[in-house]
Amino acid sequence: MSMTKRTLLFSLAGVAAIGGVVAGGLAASAASAAPEKPALENGSAHYTAPSASGAGSFTYTVDVSDNSGIKGLKVVAWPASSKLKPTEADLRFVESATCKSTSDDTSRCTYTFKVTKKEAAEAAKGTWYVSALATAKDGDTTFVSKAATFDIAG
Repeated sequence: MSMTKRTLLFSLAGVAAIGGVVAGGLAASAASAAPEKPALENGSAHYTAPSASGAGSFTYTVDVSDNSGIKGLKVVAWPASSKLKPTEADLRFVESATCKSTSDDTSRCTYTFKVTKKEAAEAAKGTWYVSALATAKDGDTTFVSKAATFDIAG
């Protein structure tokens, strides 16, 4: 993870954003006459605190589908106590998940990073939300402002 990302991750005692996402989806019918937007399904997030033996981690995995295929997924997690409300525009400037195609129109996207003891100590405790921005190969996007929640124990 870059220094800029780490700065976002736990700056100001954890009041800023980190990467990661859990998604809920907007499923569109393949037969629909309306343009399809990317759908996020089967998402899961997992936070593991650092231990005496090493760094902790945050991982988010989700299946993203669109009839044109998936170009990418941007993710950010933020503490509920911060009152931040990331927008679609904000997510254009965060790191991307790694997406691997599982079919012509679906990719499994995963974002993982290590969390140091110092970062964990400075992170806001309690509930965190995850936001996601999926981009299809045809340029369509889907933004989910509160795609998931997870907790960082105090």
